Parts: sequence; C-alpha cells; structure tokens
Amino acid sequence: MARAIMLQGTGSDVGKSVLVAGLCRLAHRRGMRVRPFKPQNMSNNAAVAAVPGGGEGEIGRAQWLQALACGVEPTVHMNPVLLKPQSDVGAQIIIQGRMSAEVEAAHYGHFKKQLMSAVLDSWNHVSEAVDLVIVEGAGSPAEINLRDRDIANMGFATRADVPVVLVGDIDRGGVIAALAGTHLVLPEDDRAMVAGFLINKFRGDLALFDDGLAAITRFTGWRSFGVVPWLAEAARLPSEDSVVLEHMASAADACLKIAVPMLSRIANFDDLDPLRAVPGVQVIFVPPGRPLPQDADLIVLPGTKSTIADLAFLRQNGWDHDIHHHHMRGGAIIGLCGGYQMLGRRVEDPLGIEGNERAAEGLGLLDVETVIAPRKTVRTVKARSAKFPVPLSGYEIHMGQTRGTDCARPVTWIDGRPDGATSPDGRVMGTYLHGLFGSDAFRKAFLAEFGIMVSGAGYLDQVEAALDAIAGHLEQHLDCDAIFAAARTASARKSESIFGKHDAQIQ
Repeated sequence: MARAIMLQGTGSDVGKSVLVAGLCRLAHRRGMRVRPFKPQNMSNNAAVAAVPGGGEGEIGRAQWLQALACGVEPTVHMNPVLLKPQSDVGAQIIIQGRMSAEVEAAHYGHFKKQLMSAVLDSWNHVSEAVDLVIVEGAGSPAEINLRDRDIANMGFATRADVPVVLVGDIDRGGVIAALAGTHLVLPEDDRAMVAGFLINKFRGDLALFDDGLAAITRFTGWRSFGVVPWLAEAARLPSEDSVVLEHMASAADACLKIAVPMLSRIANFDDLDPLRAVPGVQVIFVPPGRPLPQDADLIVLPGTKSTIADLAFLRQNGWDHDIHHHHMRGGAIIGLCGGYQMLGRRVEDPLGIEGNERAAEGLGLLDVETVIAPRKTVRTVKARSAKFPVPLSGYEIHMGQTRGTDCARPVTWIDGRPDGATSPDGRVMGTYLHGLFGSDAFRKAFLAEFGIMVSGAGYLDQVEAALDAIAGHLEQHLDCDAIFAAARTASARKSESIFGKHDAQIQ
C-alpha cells in the first residue's frame, strides 16, 4: 500500500481541490508515483475516466485535473462515489463511474453505509504500486451531525488510517475560529488524525499572520504547515463547483462578449474555460434575476443535469425572451449537451428519469426533438468539425436522443456519425460534444469568424503551466517536506465496513 495524506477543510470551497492538484504536481516533479483520491464528491461538472478492465465512466472534474497533475490518465477509482444533483432534494449516485441510483437527500444517509465497500475497493486500486496518494475530503469534518455515516472525511480517514492536514480559508474571515472550533467539536479519535493545518488564500504580507498561526497552535496543539498566498493561477484551472461562477471575472475590454445563463443545475460549465482564457473574449455568467446582456455577440446555453426543470427555470428568469430577442437581432447561439436539447422544439421524458415533469416545449430555435432515455452515453471521443477542416477531441455524457430536420446539418462527426444540429441560417448550433472549445484548432477557426485572432500556447498547455506555477508556490510557502513526511502507509484496518459486516455495494 502507498503512503497517504488527506486534505480536509474547515468548510466547503476552501481550495482543497487546487491544493491537492498542486501537491500532486509537486510530488510528480520530485519523481514520486503519486495519485489523487476523493472518496465522495458532489458535482455536476463531471469528466470521463477509464474503468480498469475496459469501458469508461464518470468522475468529478477535480480528480481529472489532479490526475493530469500526476501525469497519469484518470480512472474511476480516483473518485468512487460521485453525486450529481438533479433537484433541490435529489441526486444521481455514480459508483465507480456507473450510474447506480437516484435518491432524495433525506434517504441518502441510508445509502451511505452501503457505499464504503466501493470506496475501500477503489482505495485499494489507487494505492497499488505507487509511492503516495493525496486524498481530498468533502465539506468539513466539523459536520459532526453526519459523522456516524461519514465516508468523505474522518469516516474515511479513520477507517483507512490516513493522516489529515486541515485547510482553513482566510479569505472568508474567521479562520482562527474555524480551526479552533473544528478542534473543539471533533471527537478525540478524529482529532488525533490531524497532523497539522495550513492557511489558504492569504492576501498581503504573509508575516502579518505569524501571531495568528501561533494562536491556532495554542488553541489546538496542531502544528502549522504554512500559509498559501492567493493563487491567481487557480483561475486558469477548470473548476467543478458552480459556486465559483458568482465570482468569476473575464476581460471587460473585450471584442467578443459571450453570455451564459447560470442554470439551476448547470453542468460541465468548464466547457467555456478555453474561451475565457483568450484575450479579447469576455465570458459573462449571468446569475438568476438578471437579464442576458443585449450587447452580447454570442449566447451559450451550457449543459444541465435536468433539461426540463432548467427550461422552466430559464423561463422563470425571462431568459427565453432574451434569447429570442438576441436571435432576432442576428446574434449567434450555441447549445452544449442539455443546452442543445433546450434549443429544440420539444423535450420528452416519458419514464420520468429527470423528475416528475414528463415533457416541455423547447425554445424552438432548432428543428429537433429530444427523448430522455435510461441508457446513458459516457465516453471520450475523437471527432472532426463539420464546418472547419480540423480535428476535435472531447467527451459525451448525456441521457437522451435528439432527432429532427436540422440534424442534417451536424456540428461534428463522431466515429463517422453526425452529431448535433445547425439552423438553416447557421446562427444556431447544438452539440453533445463536451470539450468543443478545448480543441485549439477549432477554437482558433471559430473565433476568427468573430474577428478574434488566437495565438500563443494551447489551452491544455496553459493548464499545465498553471499547475507548475501553483506547485512552485506551494513549495515556496509550505513545509511540503513535512507534509509528505506526515504521510504514512495506510490500509483498511478491518475486514468489515465501519457500518457493519453485512453492508453490500449498491448494484
């Protein structure tokens, strides 16, 4: 078994994903065979990863990025449990890459005890023949009301005997209280798992917080591993949490303005990251309650976990009128995956896969109709553009089949078959291909039609450079030698689940 260390946070969105990616890249640069692991994730920003032995499945986007930082291909074992919210009270459960069940939040606790066997099985896979595994927690271990069935934080750490580094976010304020309070509420066995803490997202002179570090150690007895400054390079990495969209900024002095409505179940919004990275392009994620800007050159309808529900949400916000007015003014519109389905005349869900509503009228900008079906398409693909003579690469994650007259004008060709649809005037397009704009040659040709000339490093090269820069910052500002030294050989210490001997993995 590999040596392992786990990063947990005093709350959500404290920057654990970026820190794990940075430490993975640093360990990789030092010649270690390192892997990421996150027992349980909740995100609609999914990536496609290999299933050992054959096939492909879904994992959180952060674990895809962390695998890239390790210089390895991602596998579903790096994130064995993925929750994809479909409504305010329900989510789809992905186990080891495969859709397993759909449950309401009130009932999820009953499923948790059945998931530890899958988590530990994946843990054994990830830990084989490597030097180090860096584990990412979820939420906070201070949520002691959830501790008895926890598989994401101390429930996993104590079960697999993995030491913990606790991460505090100073940017949100109250970091001393957050760390001291976590120490106070943790049970003694959990408290003993903490090897130390670090402070993330510090702005200004790091020395100004020396007294703060001493205070935290005085209250907790935990050692400090250091203070991480605000990492501007993190903005160049794909994110999996839609909470960042509210703070995401893009160039204001742009030649091309792209508006993206923030749907209630927005998914795979990192499709827009390659466009955000281009000088002269402004990508505006428009929150609920605000109109889409009238001076937008392009509207992109992003993916969604619940097409019919988000069609209703779109109309509640008046965005359907904004989109139609934009179209009447001669503006361009692109729909990606669920956004593609919305652009058609009708979406039907006869089996109620997405929810109680069985059908909805679409925006009617493409002459196509979609039927949501139980069979889910999850795969990486190589394709080519139907408009430009350039290759494409990306992935598909969707439930549903779309057909209609406008499919005679596809957006891409995947494995020799047409994908997507284009309106007769060419101003409205929809496709199931995620990663369309991540293909450098396509992005260059596409933006040239708007008068934007793209030069410089490719998008993935920019992501790699950002990972290298973040690893450098962590090496400079943290005691990374001590963090890696705190890692110890971890293993599952009992033959049965912590929840009982008779737990079975959900099939």
